[in-house]
Amino acid sequence: MSDNTSSFYKPTVATSEPITRSKFIRKTYLHLVAAILGFVAVSTVLFYSGISLAITNLAFSTSFSWLIVMVAFIGVSYLADSWAKNSTSKGMQYLGLSVYVVAESLVFAPLLMIAAFYAGFQLIGLAAFLTLFLTAALTFLVFFNQADFSFLRSFLALGGIISLGIIVLSLIFGFSLGLWFSGAMVLFAGAAILYDTSNVLHHYDTEQYVAASLSLFASVALLFYYILSFLLRFTKN
Repeated sequence: MSDNTSSFYKPTVATSEPITRSKFIRKTYLHLVAAILGFVAVSTVLFYSGISLAITNLAFSTSFSWLIVMVAFIGVSYLADSWAKNSTSKGMQYLGLSVYVVAESLVFAPLLMIAAFYAGFQLIGLAAFLTLFLTAALTFLVFFNQADFSFLRSFLALGGIISLGIIVLSLIFGFSLGLWFSGAMVLFAGAAILYDTSNVLHHYDTEQYVAASLSLFASVALLFYYILSFLLRFTKN
C-alpha cells in the first residue's frame, strides 16, 4: 500500500472519458500481473540458486541483522515508489516497479524457505490461492460499488506505524508475534487493497498506471506474506 501523489496538470481517472478510464484500468492490472509473475520468477531463482538459504541464515543470525534488512527494504521501497511516480520518464517508472519486485522477493526469501521446509510447496500454493481469491473478491467489491475508500488512509497510516513498531520490538526483544498478529495483518492488507483499488478508480491520473500497479502489488504481497505466515503458524501449532 502506498499513497498516490497525482499530478495537477493531468485529469484523474474519475474525470476522464470512459475509454481512457478503461484503458488505464487495463494497463494497471496488466502491470500488476507482470509484477506478480516477476516476483514468482525472481523468488524461484533465489530459492534454487541458494540465495534464499543465505538470506535465511542471515535473518536468523542475529535479530539486528534482519532489522537492518527491514530498514533497507523500507528505504528501497520509498525510492522505488518515488521512481514509479516519476511523471517525466517511463523508464524511471518501470525501474521503480522492477526494483520493488526484486526487493519484495528478497524480503520474502526466508518465509518461503521456512514454509517449503516445514510444510512443503502445497502450503505456499494454498496461501497464493487464498491471496488471489481475496484480492479478486475485494477488487470486485470496489468495482461493483464504485466506492471510494480514501477514508481508510488515516487508519492505514496509523496501523502501519503501529505494526512496524511491533515488528521492530519483536526483533529487538525476541518475542514471537503469534497467530493474532498475522491475522490482524491479513485484515490490514485487505483494507490496503480496498484503498489502493479505489485509488485506481478515483484518484490516479491517467498516466500513473505503473505507480498504481506498484501500490496494488505492495498490498497483494503484504496479504500473501501474512496469509502464509498465518497458515505456517497454524500448522506448527
